[in-house]
Amino acid sequence: MSNDPLLQPYTLKHLTLKNRIMTTAHEPAYPEDGMPTERYRAYHEERAKGGVGLTMTAGSAVVSRDSPPAFNNILAYKDEVVPWMKALTDACHEHGTAVMIQLTHLGRRSHWANGDWLPVLTASHIREPAHRAFPKKIEDWDMERIIEDYADAAERMQAAGLDGIELEAYGHLLDQFWSPATNTLEGDHNGALENRMRFSLDVLSAIRKRVGAEFIVGFRYTADESMPGGIDEEEGMEISRRLRDTGQVDFLNVIRGHIETDAALTGVIPIQGMKSAPHLDFAGRVRAEIGMPTFHAARIPDVATARHAVSAGLLDLVGMTRAHMTDPHIVRKITEGREDDIRPCVGANYCLDRIYQAGDAFCIHNAATGRELSMPHEIPKAATRKKVVIVGAGPGGLEAARVAAERGHDVTVFEAAADPGGQVRLTAQNQRRREMISIIDWRMAQCAARDVEFRFNTWAEAGDVIAENPDVVVIATGGLPDTEVLETGNDLVVSSWDIISGDVKPGQNVLIYDDAGDHPALQAAETIAASGAHVEIMTPDRSFSPDVMTMNLTPYMRALQDKDTTFTVTYRLKAVERDGNRLRAVIGTDYSDHRESRTFDQIVVNHGTIPLDELYFDLKPQSANLGAVDHDALLSGRPQTLQRNDNGTFQLFRIGDAVSARNTHAAIYDALRLVKEI
Repeated sequence: MSNDPLLQPYTLKHLTLKNRIMTTAHEPAYPEDGMPTERYRAYHEERAKGGVGLTMTAGSAVVSRDSPPAFNNILAYKDEVVPWMKALTDACHEHGTAVMIQLTHLGRRSHWANGDWLPVLTASHIREPAHRAFPKKIEDWDMERIIEDYADAAERMQAAGLDGIELEAYGHLLDQFWSPATNTLEGDHNGALENRMRFSLDVLSAIRKRVGAEFIVGFRYTADESMPGGIDEEEGMEISRRLRDTGQVDFLNVIRGHIETDAALTGVIPIQGMKSAPHLDFAGRVRAEIGMPTFHAARIPDVATARHAVSAGLLDLVGMTRAHMTDPHIVRKITEGREDDIRPCVGANYCLDRIYQAGDAFCIHNAATGRELSMPHEIPKAATRKKVVIVGAGPGGLEAARVAAERGHDVTVFEAAADPGGQVRLTAQNQRRREMISIIDWRMAQCAARDVEFRFNTWAEAGDVIAENPDVVVIATGGLPDTEVLETGNDLVVSSWDIISGDVKPGQNVLIYDDAGDHPALQAAETIAASGAHVEIMTPDRSFSPDVMTMNLTPYMRALQDKDTTFTVTYRLKAVERDGNRLRAVIGTDYSDHRESRTFDQIVVNHGTIPLDELYFDLKPQSANLGAVDHDALLSGRPQTLQRNDNGTFQLFRIGDAVSARNTHAAIYDALRLVKEI
């Protein structure tokens, strides 16, 4: 038996967990009509196959109809959830993984226009900024029915065969009672902590009456809101003691912080460029003082940190949730001595940011996550070995190379630059986003282990590719910045890439015109603002940087708002003219005929990329498929067999930004779903 602290079993009440690694509650937004159907089951089952000890499902499952789903949550108030949760639980149990679910009433952390259009409610009329609904102040009859709703939901989960439940008490209704910042009730549910905890303990007692003493019940809660007027560390410790002293709580899952704004949420769930495991020592203090089984997760992305958390006695179970979205087989790879093969979480937070903008969760560099029913996490060998030539060693090209090599093919990659990475390497020049380069480094290591041949500093032409006698050619050449967007003066502007790369030095009074809404504009703004210059970020949209999304926006704002920076929405840059040694920006708007002009000494345009597709079109006439893609075959997981040119000697495809400007995930997904069938 291994002596690795992470691989030691752990006994929680009557339940023996096979190791110390868990995935904490999170809602990937995969339910269909509120039910955890096949896609949801396959997602959790994949992590069970990978060896995780405990999977905590949902984030959270809602117990009442007036807790409308904010993130496509599981509807735990419906009886039909039972067979779906039973199927998920049975599938995970087959692999030795325990299954629990997080139950909640969202309180004010939702919106009345979701679900059944019932008013949201909480212990005050105070609105949560993130979801913007003005809540009803809860009444006695509301409390009575919600207590019963919790008990009903717990009973459903017990009937489905789950190993336990977790009650969510940070930022949701239970915590909204606890926190002085969100509780303005009068009477016996406010004031002293005993009163503020009364509702939660009534919920707990009702659940215990329904499910009995043996069923596992825990709390995930904030033991320190870290905000003025909220729960402080001293009161958080007292909450912990009171939960313990009920004798009805089996574990504590500790959170630190508050979540009612995007910035606050990012403190609870840190992203790249922020400190790893910032609350681990605090969770360890809770464990030491309270003496209960203690779980915790907050940016614990790597095995070394997780191992320290357990070996140092800080935690009993360590949550590696986003890490398992990146690589669901972490535990198996640890067990097999293959830690170097673990696909690293880079903290890009594409997964959660998509959820918080009403999307479903995808990992920025594992396109199989959330697509387990159609995309493999492990690549099977092909029946026939082929010669595959890939042009471009950005994220899409490297994913194509990795997958082709795992299929057993003979793979050669041409790359014009001296190093791999493409736009990701450019992104990683920002110190805060340097972890992005792990997307490239991991793929290079995987390719090296499978004897992929790389030819760097090589501008491949059609003759170079054809000389390899390929069976398949994949063009992954990416694109170059498109700055040709103005009526006049396109030659007077520079691109966001020019600033990020350092090829162009920042001016002193700079306009960034951003109608792409993605990272490069803000990354360029960071560079310019850090130089001491004034920078104005202008967009024709009604909000700026929509593709950066909520949590990723936070560190940009922290880097920009304390500097000489201005944000301007709903204005469009029409033209640029010379004005002596300065530049005159002609500015309009989509909303009227208004025009104005202002002067700057530098104007930066961020407008996506134009494909570098010359090689593709040079090769197209000599290909068997003339570059065509059978979309039905692509989407149903069948090989590409189109034959449009009887004289063609190879199949030709292009992926990523060589087709159109998109993002890193799109390029990697293009590569995976195409090449897995070659």
